[in-house]
Amino acid sequence: MRSPVVLGLVVLCAVGCADKTPSAQKPVGKAGLVAVAPGGTITGTLLEQIPVDPYSYVRLETPGGEVWAAVNQDSLTVGQSVTVYNVMLMEQFESKTLKRTFGRIYFGALEPPASAPTGPGDAPPAGRGGESVGAPPASDANVGTVARATGANAFAIGELWAQQAQRTGTTVSVRGVVVKYNAGVMGKNWIHLQDGTGSAASGTHDLTATSMGTAAVGDTVTVTGVVRRNRDFGAGYTYALLLEDATVVK
Repeated sequence: MRSPVVLGLVVLCAVGCADKTPSAQKPVGKAGLVAVAPGGTITGTLLEQIPVDPYSYVRLETPGGEVWAAVNQDSLTVGQSVTVYNVMLMEQFESKTLKRTFGRIYFGALEPPASAPTGPGDAPPAGRGGESVGAPPASDANVGTVARATGANAFAIGELWAQQAQRTGTTVSVRGVVVKYNAGVMGKNWIHLQDGTGSAASGTHDLTATSMGTAAVGDTVTVTGVVRRNRDFGAGYTYALLLEDATVVK
């Protein structure tokens, strides 16, 4: 039978060994476990930033633990408070430039999203036109009739929805009024257009385009991009119809 002194030494040794575990191997709070609804915000203290065009990867200390986010590049200072708007969670996201995979990372913007002229603002809807929860709202902004773009590959929004299967993978032009605009999400600007065609009941009156070009709510613009269908970006952001890599002409 071991003496009390020997048992005490065993306990002390175990405690001492545990304390010598490298801090990098210890769990940090609830790192990576912060749950934020699509379209929500994250606020925290900037611990680290890695600028990699077109993003800045930022590590934030939040009340729920450490969180990684990818935002539009800007001048940020370690220690400052940072708010990331209109976030969208991506899991197992691989940065080929960094040669690193983020288990959980939120893509978002450093500026608040613009609101549509009418409708429920930025709250995610229950779904529309093939888009699931998390996709941008598509309330009817009542923009009136907008003159269509010109050219052989020009379409009204309602026409493009009706011919989406035939037009997938082709480059088309659409002219409409910007009813919602989200900048710097996943390295792109997201432009939501309506032109008075299509059906609000079925969601075919609204079209989203991704672009490096800029616009503002209320602008009438022509976007030219590649037609894509059933694009799933995770976190419920699934688009039945999307124009990608679009140019913007005002």
